[in-house]
Amino acid sequence: MKNIISLKNYREFKQVYDAKNVYANRLLVMYVRPNGSDEKRLGITVSKKVGNSIVRHRVTRLIRESYRLHKESFRTGCDVVFVAKNNAKDQGYRDIEKAMLHLMKLHGFTESK
Repeated sequence: MKNIISLKNYREFKQVYDAKNVYANRLLVMYVRPNGSDEKRLGITVSKKVGNSIVRHRVTRLIRESYRLHKESFRTGCDVVFVAKNNAKDQGYRDIEKAMLHLMKLHGFTESK
């Protein structure tokens, strides 16, 4: 099983933010940018406004796990950054997963089977 390839530094995140392909629902904001390669890269941002470090790490783990379980169905060649909204802190895994899949399917970032 391959590991998740993630965005590492400010420059990589900024390139995705500057592409201005933004989609949102009540729990997550998704920024997308084509990266010109055959890999999918993930970035996750959870602001201090969401909660203390324990809450922020929990939300990050939920987003990462949801992505990991469904990454095979997502389109390659894209950098994706998920930003958690404030009301994501009170949600469970199924809610985060549902929000992520909703954004990906609604905006055509899943591969057809």
